[in-house]
Amino acid sequence: MTPADVLISEVGPRDGLQSVKTTMPTPDKLRWITALHAAGLREIEVGSFVPARLLPQMADAAEVVHHAITLPGLRVMALVPNRRGAEAALAAGVHKITLPVSASEAHSLANVRKTRGQMVDEVREVLALRRERAPGVSVEVGLSTAFGCTLQGSVPEDEVIRLAATLVEAGVDEVGLSDTTGMANPAQVRRLFLRLRAEIGDRAGAAHLHNTRGLGLANCLAAWDVGVRGFDSSQGGLGGCPYAPGASGNVVTEDLVHMFEAMGVRTGVDGAALLAARAVLQQGLPGEPLYGMSVLVADGRH
Repeated sequence: MTPADVLISEVGPRDGLQSVKTTMPTPDKLRWITALHAAGLREIEVGSFVPARLLPQMADAAEVVHHAITLPGLRVMALVPNRRGAEAALAAGVHKITLPVSASEAHSLANVRKTRGQMVDEVREVLALRRERAPGVSVEVGLSTAFGCTLQGSVPEDEVIRLAATLVEAGVDEVGLSDTTGMANPAQVRRLFLRLRAEIGDRAGAAHLHNTRGLGLANCLAAWDVGVRGFDSSQGGLGGCPYAPGASGNVVTEDLVHMFEAMGVRTGVDGAALLAARAVLQQGLPGEPLYGMSVLVADGRH
């Protein structure tokens, strides 16, 4: 397989599916993840370990992980909000845990009912659990609402960087920045990722950017320009945050792959196989709208 210049982490099976009302049947999830792997994606966020009463779409997370870890060369990632979720994720066999820590206090309280400081304490508990039970598992924090919050408004950049430094000091492997509400612009993305990389060096993680206001790809390119080489995206643009009003629309994986490959930046993803995976997704969520400009061009509809 050709080595990749960027790592595209597919978050649709978690971030995408938790945001649609329909619950995708487990066999369809497994087929979709298999198809994404066949397309060349090598890191997939396959689910989240949260109470089923809160997110029934994620009730089968352990079963999904059990399938995903059988796919060769795939780094299987799951989101957990706390130690209890981390215990379940580690028991299932994940390779990587990601925790959401909000840069916005208002979003933190709405999303996980904890303050930012309490979430840092949760991260420390998860890190202690990792040391005890699974030292080989990577722990990443995604700083939600790093570029602005629909509940709070502006989020001071100094607070974002200070929070990232605190998390690295606690022992996390990576800290990424998430544009949960789709409020970022390219100048802001460039500035904040430069500051993040200056503060925490190679612990600076992925860019998780949304296309809510049509700037998703422009923001990804801005992050690439300042050295970011990990990008979260969702097939068909599925996803958002149920606790951030108006925060719909992850960056479309198909469009992100097309942009980088057209630039000569290798993604390791096969475009034709990615379209085949999209068809599997559509079969599992019939009637759910999917997005992607490169797909419209390929279909001759634009």
